[in-house]
Amino acid sequence: MKILLAEDDQRLGKLIVKMLKKEQFTADWVEDGISACDQALTGDYDVIVLDWMLPERDGIQVSRTLRSEGYSGAILMLTARSGLEDRVSGLDAGADDYLAKPFAFEELFARIRSLSRRNFFPIDHDIITSHDLTIDLANHTIIRGSETIILTPREFQLLVYFVKNTGRILSKDQIISRVWEEESEVTYNTMEAFVKLLRKKLGQTKRNSYIKTIRGFGYMWMGDNV
Repeated sequence: MKILLAEDDQRLGKLIVKMLKKEQFTADWVEDGISACDQALTGDYDVIVLDWMLPERDGIQVSRTLRSEGYSGAILMLTARSGLEDRVSGLDAGADDYLAKPFAFEELFARIRSLSRRNFFPIDHDIITSHDLTIDLANHTIIRGSETIILTPREFQLLVYFVKNTGRILSKDQIISRVWEEESEVTYNTMEAFVKLLRKKLGQTKRNSYIKTIRGFGYMWMGDNV
């Protein structure tokens, strides 16, 4: 699981990162709100642990910015403010959960695991479309016209990840981290083989261009108008 920590207290930040890694999480750390926004929108994180009182841009502003930019992952707000109005403000800004300081690390880890198991895409997005494909997220089916395209669970995960990031260049490391998670033995060759198989099953041609190779970096799912 990949975590972004936004915390300006260096002593606490170092300790949280150390404890996250001890729990086998992958953790990146930034110390201000602007960096938090930039990193969150480009780093493909499962959960953002976001301190309220950040320099440059506070946690409320960061959360609102991320949601307005389409970030749909989990946000856990950390703050010394524990009043009801503060809690409501954090959740209204787009946070998914709220943890008051000081906190026990066991509770932090439990909140992170709980958030990571949730589906952060709205219910009305159970069916998504792209190009000539209709993708049923609940039933794991792909329809093109009257044809049903059969994918393995891993191929389906890969397809959904691409489609939900339409027009965004994804590195090979991002794809492996998101689709294969903690299976660290997965190589670029394995991932590339899955992309090749997915293209074949989708019937990708020059006319039906779904996945574009970004030479030396990764791939991009093309928008419908391309």
